Amino acid sequence: MERIFVTGIGTGVGKTFISAILAKALNADYWKPVQAGFADGTDSECVAKWLEGTDSVVHPEVYRLAKPASPHIAAREEGITIDIENICSQIPTNNRTLLIEGAGGLLVPLNNSTFVADLIKELGAKVILVSRNYLGSINHSLLTARACREMQLPVIGWVFNDQYLNYEEEIVHWSNYPRIASIPYSENINGTFINTHAAAIKKQLEELL
Repeated sequence: MERIFVTGIGTGVGKTFISAILAKALNADYWKPVQAGFADGTDSECVAKWLEGTDSVVHPEVYRLAKPASPHIAAREEGITIDIENICSQIPTNNRTLLIEGAGGLLVPLNNSTFVADLIKELGAKVILVSRNYLGSINHSLLTARACREMQLPVIGWVFNDQYLNYEEEIVHWSNYPRIASIPYSENINGTFINTHAAAIKKQLEELL
């Protein structure tokens, strides 16, 4: 079973809808093991709606935390500690490709000693990086790329989204990670939007895998 971990250069960069696009393109299952904040619905619920009518299975979270904060803080408020061994013991088991969505970026703490990047290594997953175009995203993107190299994480490439300025080529050049796709900004992300962009990136994604 192929495991692909979707992480971002920060919070709110579009990991969830891009995970849905990737899951659709690869006919993969989706899993977000740690959800922090669900008053407005969970990421898994959004993905399930966007992938309705497909073969993709949206697997339940291991940790579902109420507070919309860093996972280690949200867990602490509920009197629990996130354990990456516990997460790894609950990996969905079947022969399908598994898209795993992280919380925030690589160095988001899961507890007092481990980070999202440590979970990626324990899961043995390949990595897709999500970058949203905004002022400052070059710095955030290249810091993320450097952290991946220092931690020897196997990166497949970048998915960019939104339009601010056209500096995706520079990020690809300086990071030396390929571009998988550029997804345009939309205020109406729905199943049609997901299907359209999944079809557009399917070939490039499969070649990189």
